[in-house]
Amino acid sequence: MTTTKNATRWGRRGAVSAALLAMLAGVLAAPAPALAAADVPAEPVISTGATTWKYLDDGSDPARGASPLRVWTTTGFNDSDWKSAQGSFGAKGGKLAPVGPLTPKTLLNQYINGTSAPDVPTFFFRTTFDLAAGVSAEVGSIVGDLVYDDGAVVWINGERVAGFDADRVTETTNVQYAGSGSSDPATGHFEVDGDVLVDGTNTVAIALYQDRETSSDIYLDMTSLRLLPAGEPGVPVAVPPTRVIMTPTETPETSQSFSWLAGDVSHTSGQVQIRAAAGGDIRSVDAYAAGTVNGNPKQHFSATVDALAPATAYSYRVGLEGAWSDWHEFTTADPNDSDFQFVYYGDAQIGLDTTWPSVVKQAEATAPDSIGSVHAGDLINTGSNETEWLNWFKGMETSAATTNVMAAPGNHEYSGDKLLKSWKANFEYPHNNPTTATTGDLAQLAVGDTDVAKQYAAYFEHWTQFAAETVYFTDYQDMRFITLNATRDTTFLTPDVLPACAAADCPSTKVARLWTEFQAAWLDYVLESSPSKWNVVTFHQPVYSTSAGRNEPVLREFWVPIFQKHDIDLVMMGHDHTYARGYNNDDVTETPGITDGPVYIVSNSGAKHYELETDEKNVWTNNNATQVLRGAGVTTYQVIDVSGDALVYRSYLAEKTAAATTDLPIGAVYDEFTVTKKDDGRKWVTEAGVTPPVEPEPGTAPEPVDPAELTDATRGDITVPAKVTVGVPFTVGLGDEQAGAEVWAWLYSEPTLLGAATADAGGEFTTVVPAATTPGEHRLVVQAADGTLIGWAPVQVGAAAGGGSGGTEGTGSAGTGSVSGDLASTGAEASAALWAAGVLLALGGLVTAIAIRRRKQSSGPVSLG
Repeated sequence: MTTTKNATRWGRRGAVSAALLAMLAGVLAAPAPALAAADVPAEPVISTGATTWKYLDDGSDPARGASPLRVWTTTGFNDSDWKSAQGSFGAKGGKLAPVGPLTPKTLLNQYINGTSAPDVPTFFFRTTFDLAAGVSAEVGSIVGDLVYDDGAVVWINGERVAGFDADRVTETTNVQYAGSGSSDPATGHFEVDGDVLVDGTNTVAIALYQDRETSSDIYLDMTSLRLLPAGEPGVPVAVPPTRVIMTPTETPETSQSFSWLAGDVSHTSGQVQIRAAAGGDIRSVDAYAAGTVNGNPKQHFSATVDALAPATAYSYRVGLEGAWSDWHEFTTADPNDSDFQFVYYGDAQIGLDTTWPSVVKQAEATAPDSIGSVHAGDLINTGSNETEWLNWFKGMETSAATTNVMAAPGNHEYSGDKLLKSWKANFEYPHNNPTTATTGDLAQLAVGDTDVAKQYAAYFEHWTQFAAETVYFTDYQDMRFITLNATRDTTFLTPDVLPACAAADCPSTKVARLWTEFQAAWLDYVLESSPSKWNVVTFHQPVYSTSAGRNEPVLREFWVPIFQKHDIDLVMMGHDHTYARGYNNDDVTETPGITDGPVYIVSNSGAKHYELETDEKNVWTNNNATQVLRGAGVTTYQVIDVSGDALVYRSYLAEKTAAATTDLPIGAVYDEFTVTKKDDGRKWVTEAGVTPPVEPEPGTAPEPVDPAELTDATRGDITVPAKVTVGVPFTVGLGDEQAGAEVWAWLYSEPTLLGAATADAGGEFTTVVPAATTPGEHRLVVQAADGTLIGWAPVQVGAAAGGGSGGTEGTGSAGTGSVSGDLASTGAEASAALWAAGVLLALGGLVTAIAIRRRKQSSGPVSLG
């Protein structure tokens, strides 16, 4: 059920009250005794070991051809020939044996023939409980908990109230295979409005599904079904909200978003109350209703608070009067602070009630100053499973309420929820997603009156709406966090109304590729305009897959060129249930253990584990990439510390299986590297224990080369004119291999700095000999920016026409040169040509900085077509 019925219930209660008043008004005798209110049972009406179930396990259809199909779920159905027993129920290989960690009490007939596969597709269960007169009207909600394997649907009095891993269940048959196929039983939780109940006998019916005909086991136990009393009409029940979560805005220095789940169906509005942690007035901000999902009648709420002060601690609570959450504290981002840390998780997905809370607890202990967490998709296993969302939030209960959660959707968020209703109800993210205004030339495909253009326009308009809160970015203290949506399911990608198009180039022929390209164009835009020093991106399916049988060529085709072009810092992914970290081979340097481009990472933070791909089919090595580390059977979390010019990444072992590919103990650092990045864009990625190179800041002259090093063996390919004149610019050739290089020129014998320059596309630059230089034989020496000798050449220096050298006669030495990076000069004697050369060299320095920062773009623009 997705809507509440309190108004109906209150109206019914009001009618009863009116009748009672009328009756009392007609009584003329002495005052009547007070009428006792009907009591809602305090104990569960269904529980393990106390409830007897009727069940059918022979593979037959319980409706026996009757109509409607689900007649067997109603109270009047005759189940007298069904078996009868108390739970729990199950089988393992046809025997009464443990199913995962649980051992059933009552054996189910697992196989159709009683001895071997195929399995019975569906098992059917029924039980009843009675309510006294007037009690059903006093029930506000019904809360149920069950454990199942592989899928289940629950009905009360013939009305479906919950489904678990039931996206394959149809309404055309009772007997079918369905469910998730998970190895161990899963927990289920549901809440439903009390209006499904009646006074007298109430019937609870369950269909339990096998995933496939060769499934190894089956299990069911409804551990509890409780009835909660309703509150007074119009008065919210005093139950605090749950799933309180903070999510970032585009400007986390001055604003903050909050979301939560109402504590009760009677909560039809909500607010955020916020105040400075140091004290002061409380400010109230109204929330909007984000929807009810997954059969849970409770409303989700979201609110964004703006006009906050940067670097300020705030306290807040959410809910409504009489039903507030606890006060939580957070601190807004500080634009003047470059030091912070965050946590990166891979898929939580499986083990949400066991492994996941343990992983989060370890991460919180390791990163107590974290500003938030990045999640690479598949937070849960089935998007429509409310119990899994409950367990995911339960594991994140503290960190989600006090630090920002930046999550990317994975393919399992779409399982049973093709339009991501649960995602958009649970989270509130910035609406800075791709639009035709931010996708560059790609948007031009939607311009015009042709059928092709009209269809492009329909797709782009639909994606602009749908991408909201699944593709977004936020800037936090000089780091731009970018989230992409790597899932490509045509259900959500297709508009409700799609114009007809029959041409060969219609976008409907390449929807999955186009959705990927649409995001690539936006990504190029947001990286080009990023004001942040650090840029990281998160999504689910990896561009470089790690586990066996996985490969994502479309993502790799469109996204990797953008990552490489902009030299993004971290690419954080999930999906593969293994671990891997590495780099694109274009970013290899001459020094072992040092690269200078993006780092690609695949992480797993849950209890599901896959095998690694073979060496022959390794997606990394077959696609110009290198894996520094890869591992299976490991559950990890990652802590990234950012400070000034350094980003330090550490992956920690939180859990591992018997088949783990590492001998490291739980809690150990599993992987580590450092990204060193200067403000001008120079960057090195160094392995643990490797020291980044020490390079002078741009504009700082290196130490001059020892003259003893200027031998025939070190001359290199330097070319200069046979004779140059003081004060007159001349060209120095370095060779094509030095194109774009920043260099420093010196004049020897006594080293005199001529200045810095940037070699052009032909490997040449222009310099000038100071006017104070003594004419005669000299040597021109050229060094790289890091001080490395490129080469030298002899040069004959002549005096300026019509004048002396300007130096001291007979000394045999040159005048002293400037070390500021400009050409050496004698002041008043400098010629106009010398002044012009200085300007050229200054411009060269500027070009150098730009060239270094944009060195990845030297090959030209990246095609998105």
